[in-house]
Amino acid sequence: MKRLTLFLACALAGLIAKSQSGKTVYPLKDTSHLKTLNVAAQAGILKQQQSVEVTDVEPEADTELRIAKLENTSFHNGTIEVELAGQPMKNASEGARGFVGIAFRIDSSNKEFECFYLRPTNGRAADQVRRNHAAQYISYPDFPWYKLRKDFPEKYESYVDLEVGTWTKVKIEVQGNTAKLFVHNASQPTLIVSDLKHGADAKGSIGLWIGPGTEAYFRNLVITPKK
Repeated sequence: MKRLTLFLACALAGLIAKSQSGKTVYPLKDTSHLKTLNVAAQAGILKQQQSVEVTDVEPEADTELRIAKLENTSFHNGTIEVELAGQPMKNASEGARGFVGIAFRIDSSNKEFECFYLRPTNGRAADQVRRNHAAQYISYPDFPWYKLRKDFPEKYESYVDLEVGTWTKVKIEVQGNTAKLFVHNASQPTLIVSDLKHGADAKGSIGLWIGPGTEAYFRNLVITPKK
């Protein structure tokens, strides 16, 4: 009987937990509920922590659609919290930064989404300009990072202290046209975007996002909707 109880407890540990407040917790100990788009996903372990490992499958592809998408999620306004870590893959190009983040309001056809992400190798770079590009907002498909940097210098990216391949707590708050990125349990946001490119009414799924040449890990994703 004790063995059966232990087995059931372990089996349930990886399942989604949803509270009466509507908060949904994804432990991310396996690939359940994930649909991969231009990435590979598998159960992983980083620093003795169970997680989902997401890796790039086409480093040379010119696309920002690299997502492990959480199926059956519908997010408009609210909070997304997660622990994540990113690092360049072995033999990645010199420009790889371990890009890792969260995509939100992904439309059903995967043609549009908003995203906050981190560049871990920039966090403690000796070059101050690289440090200033540690955190980034993008809007797929019309506003990739290079367009935003060219047309709106410094507006959609900022500095935050980061370490490569280290668990980092991230929180994203979304309300209408505005999204705020918080890192390391900070009380103040690292980056504020007050003009989300797909507008205040956009809604959709949430996804584990990576950039080219990245190996990333995700655990303990919590979604708290707000009406």
